[in-house]
Amino acid sequence: MQLGNLKNLVAINLSGNMLVGPIPSSLVHLTNLTSLCLSLNQINSSIPSDVGNLKKLVHLDLSSNYLNGSIPSSLNHLTRLNYLSFHSNFIEGFIDQEIRNADHLSWLDLSNNKMSGVIPIELTKLTQLEYLNLSSNQLSGRIPPRIDLLSNLLHLDLSHNRLVGNIPTHIGNCNNLKHLSLNNNSLNGSIPAQFGSLSLFYIDISHNVISGRIAHHLGELTSLEFLNLSHNNLSGTIPDFLNSMTQISSIDLSYNNLEGKIPREFKDRYPPQAIIGNKGLCGEFKGMPSCLTSTTTNLEEEPERDRFHFSTVSLYLLFYLSIFGYLYIFLSANNDVESERTVNRNGDLLSIWNYDGRIAYEDIIKATEDFNIKYCIGTGGYGSVYKAQLPNGYIFALKKLHQLEAKEAALIKSFETEVKVLSEIRHRNILKLHGFCLHKQCMFLVYEYMERGSLYCVLRNDDEAVELNWTKRVNIVKGVAHALSYLHHNFNPPIVHRDISSSNILLNMEFEAFVSDFGTARPLNPNSSHETILTGTYGV
Repeated sequence: MQLGNLKNLVAINLSGNMLVGPIPSSLVHLTNLTSLCLSLNQINSSIPSDVGNLKKLVHLDLSSNYLNGSIPSSLNHLTRLNYLSFHSNFIEGFIDQEIRNADHLSWLDLSNNKMSGVIPIELTKLTQLEYLNLSSNQLSGRIPPRIDLLSNLLHLDLSHNRLVGNIPTHIGNCNNLKHLSLNNNSLNGSIPAQFGSLSLFYIDISHNVISGRIAHHLGELTSLEFLNLSHNNLSGTIPDFLNSMTQISSIDLSYNNLEGKIPREFKDRYPPQAIIGNKGLCGEFKGMPSCLTSTTTNLEEEPERDRFHFSTVSLYLLFYLSIFGYLYIFLSANNDVESERTVNRNGDLLSIWNYDGRIAYEDIIKATEDFNIKYCIGTGGYGSVYKAQLPNGYIFALKKLHQLEAKEAALIKSFETEVKVLSEIRHRNILKLHGFCLHKQCMFLVYEYMERGSLYCVLRNDDEAVELNWTKRVNIVKGVAHALSYLHHNFNPPIVHRDISSSNILLNMEFEAFVSDFGTARPLNPNSSHETILTGTYGV
C-alpha cells in the first residue's frame, strides 16, 4: 500500500533510516499532514515542486539528505509552517521569497547547502523567528540592516558565507538574542557598541576583517560565556574589563594586532592559544616577549612628546646604552654556550600553536604512533602526509620531510619558506598552518585537515568527479582566483606562488578550494629585479 493512499495521516516521521531515491510524489496528496520528517536518510532528489499542496504542514524537516535543486516556489503556500529545516543537503539557488508568507515560522535552518545570492530583506518580516541558521552557504552581500525586526530571535548563525560590510548597529535591538555567529565572512568596520545592550552568552565574529579596539561595551554582557574575536584586525590593548568577566569559559583573541602588556589575571585564566599571533603583546606568557614595565608605564602616562624634558630623554638614553653595553659584553663571552643551549632546548625551531612545544610534539607523535605508515594519507617527492587526531578531538594533516631529504639544503629552504609565508597569510582560500617543527631529526608542518584531499585526486576518482559538478568547479576556480588575487594585490610585498596545480589545490567536504604548498613561493620586491626560471610541478 502506498503512503499516498493514507489520506487521514497527520504525521510522518521516517527519519534516521537508510531511505534512498526520490521523495515519493504521492506524499503531496496527503493534504491532512501537519508534520513531515524525512531527515537523516539518503534521499537524492529535488524537493517536489507541488509540496505547497500540504497546506496544513506545521513541521517540515528534510535535513541531512542529498537533496538538490532549488527551493520550490510553492513553499510560499505553507502559511502555517512553524518549523522548517533543509540543512545539510546540496540545495542551490537563491533564498528568494518562497517563505515570505510563513508568518508563524519560528525555526528556519538552511545551513550547509550551496545557496547563493543575498539574504533577502523579506526574511526580516518573519517576526516570529527564534532560530535562524543560514551558515555554510555561498551567500554574499550585506546583512539586512533592519535585522532587529526579528525581535524574538534567540539564535542567529550567518557564519561561513561571503558576507561583506559592517555588522548592523540595529542588531542591538534584538533584545532576546543569546547566540551570535558571524564568523568566516568578510565583515569589516568595528564591533558595534550596541552589543552591550544584549544578553548574549555566545559571540563568534572571528575570521573577518573587523578593526578598531575591543569595544568596552562587551563588558556589560554579564551572561557571556564564549567569545571569539580571533583572526581579525583588532588593535589596542587587552581591555581590563575582560579580567572581571569571570563567567567567560572560552575566549580567543588570537591573530589580531593587539599590543601592550598582557594582564596578569588574563594569564591565570586563559591558555596561550587565546592570544597568539598578536606581535605587539608582551608579558609573562609562554611564547611572548617580556615587557619593560617602567618604560610602558611612563609612555602611557605621558602620551605627548612635548612633555618629555631633555633631562628625561638623557636618562633613558643612558639607561638603554648601559643595557646594550652589558648585553654586548655578556653575549660575546657566552655566545657559544647560549647557541648550544638553544639548539638543545628547542632543537633548531619548534613552534606548535605557540605554546609548550614539547607537549604538542608528544601529542603528535602519540597520535601518529611515531609517524606509523598506517596514518599516511599521501606521499610526494620529498615528504609524506599523515592524518593525526589529537586528544582534544581536532584532526590535522602533517607534512613530514623524509629523513634523507631533510639533509638537503634546498628542501630545508623550501620548508622554511612555507613556514614564513603561511604564518603571515590569512585568507579563507589559503590552507591554514597551525604549527611546525624544523629540527634536523624531524621536520614537519601542521596543517588544517582537508577531507577530500587534492583536486587532482578528486578528478581521478570517477564517483567524486561526477559529484564535482560544473557549479562546484566554477566555485573552485573562484576560490583559487580570490586566493591569488589576495597574494598579488592585497599582500605587501606581493607573493607569487609559482606552483599552482591541481595537486596543490585541496578541497574540504563542501568542495571549497584551498591553495597549498608554498615551498617555491617568492615575494616580489618592487625595488629589485626578477628573473624568470622554470619551477613548480610538471603536468598536474
